[in-house]
Amino acid sequence: MRALIFDFDGVIADTEPLHFEGLRRTLADIGITLSESDYYANYLGFDDRGCIVEALRVNRRPATGPLVQDLMRRKAAAYMGSIKEHLVIFPGVREFVEEAAASYPIAIASGALRTEIELILEQAGIRKAFRHITSAEDVTKAKPDPQPFLHALAGLNRQNLNSPMTAASCLVIEDSLPGIRAAKSAGMKVLAVTNTHTVQDLREADAISPSLRGTRLDDVRARLWPS
Repeated sequence: MRALIFDFDGVIADTEPLHFEGLRRTLADIGITLSESDYYANYLGFDDRGCIVEALRVNRRPATGPLVQDLMRRKAAAYMGSIKEHLVIFPGVREFVEEAAASYPIAIASGALRTEIELILEQAGIRKAFRHITSAEDVTKAKPDPQPFLHALAGLNRQNLNSPMTAASCLVIEDSLPGIRAAKSAGMKVLAVTNTHTVQDLREADAISPSLRGTRLDDVRARLWPS
């Protein structure tokens, strides 16, 4: 193991309730109802564009470019208003990130917008721990496509030209099935945390932990990269 790549929402930040509420309010403005159970069952793991396009498809609405862009803008504004009022880092994340960054280059690969990621990391005091951030604006394909994780690896390798890292040497930390599948398609190993899904839902991961609080990185490395 030579590097760690973190998902953001649901792994570092407990933002899914805020994403749901922002999306629910945005869709309600155009007459679409989104329940909490439907969101967690069918929308988790999508970026904002993916959520909105899927909601329009399910409700048989045309997903025109201007409409999708307008809904994305409105949802992002509602979400930013919420996170400015809440510190939403999961328990144990700050300690885990600091421990990881002391030994490995670490990055984020997320479907969230860069401004959202940067704001929360700064609030938590851990922005400087991350050498690279891949956000929704940086890729053309979202998870479960592997592009976000491969983009993050390329970003880390640009800072490590003398000894580039391979996908097989990366540990991804995820909380959703689309994220797990994206990481594995990229050739990376995955530790899943059950912050938003059950163990059964995340069974395709290489290892599963209840949370990052109490997770020992040395134990994960020994298990997934046995000598």
